[in-house]
Amino acid sequence: MEIRQIAKRYKGYVIDLRREFHMHPEPSLKELNTSQRIKSELRKLNIPYTPAADTGVIAEIKGKKHGKTVALRADIDALEINEANDIEYKSQNPGLMHACGHDAHIASLLGAARILNDVRDNISGTIRLLFQPAEEIGKGAKALIAAGAMDGVDGVFGIHVSSNLECGKVSVDGGPLMACADVFKITIKGKSGHGARPHQAIDALVAACAAVINLQTIISREIDPLEPAVISVGSIKSGTRFNIIANDAVLEGTSRCFGEKTRKQIFAAIERVIKYTAQAYRAEVGIEYNFTTSPLINDARCSEIGAGAVKKILSAKALAHVGRSLGTDDFSEYLKKSPGIYALVGVGNKTKGIIYPHHHERFNIDEDSLEISSALYAQYALDFLESSL
Repeated sequence: MEIRQIAKRYKGYVIDLRREFHMHPEPSLKELNTSQRIKSELRKLNIPYTPAADTGVIAEIKGKKHGKTVALRADIDALEINEANDIEYKSQNPGLMHACGHDAHIASLLGAARILNDVRDNISGTIRLLFQPAEEIGKGAKALIAAGAMDGVDGVFGIHVSSNLECGKVSVDGGPLMACADVFKITIKGKSGHGARPHQAIDALVAACAAVINLQTIISREIDPLEPAVISVGSIKSGTRFNIIANDAVLEGTSRCFGEKTRKQIFAAIERVIKYTAQAYRAEVGIEYNFTTSPLINDARCSEIGAGAVKKILSAKALAHVGRSLGTDDFSEYLKKSPGIYALVGVGNKTKGIIYPHHHERFNIDEDSLEISSALYAQYALDFLESSL
């Protein structure tokens, strides 16, 4: 039986699971109930698993014949957002929401587990299932890898639902897909004083405002305009009262690009600009800079396997090309260990009102996409094991 036909059999199961996970979102590194629910489903299928990275789960489906090992990954954490959707499966945890689609990823991978369990006797090799915590803070992939998730793995595959694609469309393009994401925290130290006598003080707030503006010139005047890159300061905290010169200021932000050379160039430039901006305002400055998530580069050969899988479960017309994004995902860490691809599965549907972007309080998905995701996980795994890679 074809994989898509088996996936149809489990469509209701996957939708029910997705709604259950959607109702009970949990934040990064605290996905305790989510993890327990995943283990419960694996036990029902008699699929052995190992807890990893506290709330992560590593499971394996071994075929009757020996062969390669392919890993399939789904992230499991939610976001700190109050859901605004009026739906029967609305989040029951105030301030938390699966607003990025990780609930769909978990359910789809569990659906794929059922599909693959049904065809276990025809599998030549091992399929490893990775249920990863803490993607939203860029820590989960590294933690799972440290726990042995990629030991002996020949290839890796992941799926992210995409609100930018209509349901029924899938992107498996090779090459750069997502940027690196580095995080910085800048602390500026001045000297407080009365707002009426600023000459007696050192204004950390003014220095911070100048720093925000000056940082923008790094991208516009130092980075090759043909190299996509961005520096965004998302938070500035300073001051305590309207007539007190601020004693200190804290800036937090992110820098993103695709190349390691550009990544290092941005870091060096931020250090230089911050240092001399602070000096210009007689302030002191410190910076914490974390190289958080690597660029996500899809393997060209695995892209061809992915395209073949899409054609089998849908058609050639389902293949879409979305181009690069300065968004990020720590799936990139797995790709540093073995070849693979990160596929984007369309979940948008204007007719059904599924029009809101990821991280929006009204984000939702066309649940018809879940059957596609489950089938794609399974089909790619089987095709990779049969490939010459």
